[in-house]
Amino acid sequence: MEKNYIKFSDISYKILKEIIEIKQVRSREIFNEWFNFKFEINKYDEKFLIRLIKLNEYNIDFYNEYQLFGHFINPVLKLVDFYGENYREWFQQEISAIINGNILKGRPDFMVASGDLEPQNPFFFLQEFKKQKTNSEPLMQLMAQMSVAMEINKSKKIRGAYNIGRLWFFVILEKINDGKYKYHESKAFDCLDYEHLKQIFINLKAVKHKYCKF
Repeated sequence: MEKNYIKFSDISYKILKEIIEIKQVRSREIFNEWFNFKFEINKYDEKFLIRLIKLNEYNIDFYNEYQLFGHFINPVLKLVDFYGENYREWFQQEISAIINGNILKGRPDFMVASGDLEPQNPFFFLQEFKKQKTNSEPLMQLMAQMSVAMEINKSKKIRGAYNIGRLWFFVILEKINDGKYKYHESKAFDCLDYEHLKQIFINLKAVKHKYCKF
């Protein structure tokens, strides 16, 4: 039987619900353990984040996807330093898996995964909203990527984030059983607010130190 190929970039809520059964959990308690990670921001990091806000606060709403990534997102990721003994950061590297008879594939904007020359087991994803695609659904595309990662890892839970301009949202996807998933979405974090940006940074540090493992 011929399988249906679906790209992450084509995923919408309508398409995703035809592939998997997915339900939103209307509670954010699951984020407590993640967001309460104990990490002390040093003076260098504090100065860096404050300067990042000052450099971008009047321009960020006008950035295209490349400017947003280059001017703001990538500097934050570099400060986090997603490199470790068993993982590293990857940009636009293709992953794929068969889910309920459909081949989901594509190139995530950013992921943290094990592997040296090619990604093996993904741990975390960041999906950037593309302004020129007015019908783009970043949350749905992110969850498609995360479901593929769980299939690759043979795991039941994975974390990710997506951003729409200045706003960041964190997501946890859980697999209940074959074809059934539930997801949790955090409140919005405004990266131009220092306290919010500090929490974004701590959340990403938690991914690095707590969740980049099997």
